[in-house]
Amino acid sequence: MRTVEWDYERHLVKMIDQRKLPSIFEFAEFDDYQGVAAGIREMYVRGAPAIGAAGAFGMALAAQQSQATTRESLLRELEQAAAVLRATRPTAVNLFWAIERMLRVVTSEELEHVDDIRQNILQEAQSLADEDVEINLRMARNGAALVKEGDTILHHCNTGSLATVDWGTALGVIRMANEQGKNIHVLLDETRPQLQGARLSAWECEQYKIPYTLIADNAAGHYMRTGQIDIVFVGSDRTAANGDVANKIGTYKLGVVAKENGIPFFPVVPTSTVDLSLATGDEIPIEERPAEEITGLTFFGRPVAPAGARVGNPAFDVTPHKYVTGIVTEHSVVYPPYSINLRRVVEEEQAKVMGKV
Repeated sequence: MRTVEWDYERHLVKMIDQRKLPSIFEFAEFDDYQGVAAGIREMYVRGAPAIGAAGAFGMALAAQQSQATTRESLLRELEQAAAVLRATRPTAVNLFWAIERMLRVVTSEELEHVDDIRQNILQEAQSLADEDVEINLRMARNGAALVKEGDTILHHCNTGSLATVDWGTALGVIRMANEQGKNIHVLLDETRPQLQGARLSAWECEQYKIPYTLIADNAAGHYMRTGQIDIVFVGSDRTAANGDVANKIGTYKLGVVAKENGIPFFPVVPTSTVDLSLATGDEIPIEERPAEEITGLTFFGRPVAPAGARVGNPAFDVTPHKYVTGIVTEHSVVYPPYSINLRRVVEEEQAKVMGKV
């Protein structure tokens, strides 16, 4: 089961509609790139790696449906599609990385005919999705080596199969440690306001038979101070060159409290999520989500907020690298100084990918 995939029989993009989980499991289907863009923006699909794969398949869909007869006209149409897709989620760097990778196929001089270019864009999108699964498994093994027998792990948001093409980043590490028989237990933050921890991570833990306890977001500090958490694993939507990590809102306070209590704090980050062009996390754009995500919540069937309440709803925050014990990548676990070590592993992995393209 993959979160996002290409339907080769019907020539469309399918995504698990994560808005309906855990009560309803179903796939949404998109037959044009505008629909894929809406699916990303409206969070049918979420999680940086899954968003990247969805963007890649959106570009492939745009190429398949284009009536262009020359490379130049096809490139113009795909640049228009790229602009629409890029505008959906500004923080997740995987989206921009995936789109640029698709555009490189169009400009390759090795392909002469437009039909060949269309076919190769679809192949490249499929390769990107397949590589994501492989990368997640490599990260899972690297991260699971940090988990000790009997550890209680704190996890924020959702970083499992649903946040990637398959397997997962931080929750993928936890899944691997569980399958290795390490007798772990997971504390899952609800992760307001979209409740990805309660709706999605708890559902995944049920599927993979991972022992877990769901906690209110504000309870995490209590569990850390009282010695009930051994290690923290989180994801990342964009990581700066110095190791600053942008992740789901609420991650920053977990990093601060973890350090205060001497608890290891590890973001699990594919190298495609590292943006070496940004010196620090202060340069990472933070998406502001609609107010309705907060005002639309109800308590015993009634709105939680007064009508007309002013709302701030940043989707992400930045955890400075001083709070980060290490960064788990598909290459290795990277430790400070991140400005040197993170750049080295990212460039090594990029070189491997470019060798395949």
